[in-house]
Amino acid sequence: MRFDPTGKVSLENVYTQPDPRAYFRTLRELDYCIPQLAKPYFTKLVHEYRDVRRVRTPHILDIGCSYGINAALLTCNTTMDGLYERYCDGDTPGLTGDELLARDREWVAGRERPAAARFTGLDASRPALSYALAAGLLDSAVHADLETYDPTEQQRALLAGTDLVISTGCVGYVTEKTLSRVVEAHGGARKPWMAHFVLRMFPFDAVEESLAAAGYETVHVEGLFKQRRFASAEEQSRVLDTLSSVGVDPSGLEADGWFYARLHVSRPREPERHAVG
Repeated sequence: MRFDPTGKVSLENVYTQPDPRAYFRTLRELDYCIPQLAKPYFTKLVHEYRDVRRVRTPHILDIGCSYGINAALLTCNTTMDGLYERYCDGDTPGLTGDELLARDREWVAGRERPAAARFTGLDASRPALSYALAAGLLDSAVHADLETYDPTEQQRALLAGTDLVISTGCVGYVTEKTLSRVVEAHGGARKPWMAHFVLRMFPFDAVEESLAAAGYETVHVEGLFKQRRFASAEEQSRVLDTLSSVGVDPSGLEADGWFYARLHVSRPREPERHAVG
């Protein structure tokens, strides 16, 4: 197993395949569940934004979207278990890539969409973005490294239309640099609301300070959220060391075998703020 500098096992190979079967096969074994736990919070935020802003179809930017998992959960009336079954069971392993994509296009086009929204995905994996776009899960995509580079004019135009920014695990690898560039793309226009599920091993202070300087107020939603099981005892040991180095007590949580995240909701300082939790 290869490990990244944070101590997590590297799963980069499952994010860069031409279709999502390896992604779901690998993460199912690890009981990866945080998108499912995030779904009701994102849904509530979408409804709240729609009511407050009078926006019928909010434009959501999913940072670190991979194969459009959050988009599938929010717009296709499905669950993580449903997606695991879809991509891992039955005749799916024997399908060609083209057959899988055709089946997904039909599925996405025919599903009832209980939460109307448009999705833009931001990710460093071109294959994952390409599949999610071709399947119809994403309406548009930004393939970019905003940690290092400013967005192009075309990318800036897509980012500038964002109403809500969400993520379920990328903050820590993605920092305030990316989020600042997303906010700056709006110029003086209305800023997007944000909701980020962030592993406890990654301090959120720098992001919160950066957003505060841009006119945001952040609420830390009560409770903790399981992300996935550790892939090995070595990964757990490495991550416990990382938690110790940032002053986080893992007792009863990561020490018992799971990654845990917190939810941080950030909105511009405006009188219509409401609580999500």
